[in-house]
Amino acid sequence: MTDLFPGGYDGVRYGCPVPATPTDPDKGEYPGKRLGRPPEGLGSVARPGRRIAALLIDFALCFLIYSAFFYESNWASLAIFAVEQITLIVLLGGGVGHLALGMRVVRLDGSWAGPWRPVLRTALLSLLIPAVIWDADQRGLHDVFAGTVLIRIR
Repeated sequence: MTDLFPGGYDGVRYGCPVPATPTDPDKGEYPGKRLGRPPEGLGSVARPGRRIAALLIDFALCFLIYSAFFYESNWASLAIFAVEQITLIVLLGGGVGHLALGMRVVRLDGSWAGPWRPVLRTALLSLLIPAVIWDADQRGLHDVFAGTVLIRIR
């Protein structure tokens, strides 16, 4: 493996967002430090509890729309979720759950996610597996591949 990575493995240097070692709180490391994010408060990486709660809010909202109008269709709930996520992330920076719990999806530099990143992010989120594999900055693979991060805005 050292032949592939002369001088040792450095995920950032070789373009891979997943670090070689996880964060270690004893060494002053925290999720988002490598991304230039604060350890907590405004602009910090949203933690798992808040992220999961936001996802449950979005799922509940999509299920209500699905059960009211599209109950016979097998794929309608996923389509409703995808449309809600893409539309609201592009226009407002987050889905209903994100915004209700004080989070926003942004690019790594903190700017607007743009139109294509939410599409890629939502497509991968819909597959579920990329969302449950996280890097040391607590970003799911759907965020890593889309080049986005979910941050706290309050």
